[in-house]
Amino acid sequence: MLEDHAKLMTFFKQAQEVVGRKRLQKMVYILKKCGYDFSERYSFHFYGPYSEELSTRIEELCNLGFLDEEREKEKGYYQYRYHLTDRGAGFLEQAEVETPDMIDVIDQMNNQSSKFLELVSTMLFFDEFSKDDVEEKVRTVKSKQNYTEQDFEEAWKFIEELTVH
Repeated sequence: MLEDHAKLMTFFKQAQEVVGRKRLQKMVYILKKCGYDFSERYSFHFYGPYSEELSTRIEELCNLGFLDEEREKEKGYYQYRYHLTDRGAGFLEQAEVETPDMIDVIDQMNNQSSKFLELVSTMLFFDEFSKDDVEEKVRTVKSKQNYTEQDFEEAWKFIEELTVH
């Protein structure tokens, strides 16, 4: 039962801290699309790919005391910060779950804005389509984001670099 939880805890251990619920959703989705073994199912949501299962597991990890969720007031909204607790790290040491090193990919994602990760994850959500069709679909479902040609070029380059690993 806790194998999927332990995989998420390993993600948090390697990330050290994740700031933002949207960022968290996008990072795990991108890792999953890169071939890392996350079992959460995703559907398309207002901010791109979203997993209710991931939200539930995060809540369970917080309730168990394995993950700390700090809520901060930011410009009229709340920002959430997540990090693995000592209790979570102790549990993870005892768990016999093998997970690969994700640090390089996590670092690459942490160097990007949430808006950019939303673009990349949305593009990956439509990855069964041609490049032109992906861009058209993203422009349709994300029209308010006003992504530019340069945004798409940077996202395609980012995706290509991720898939090299």
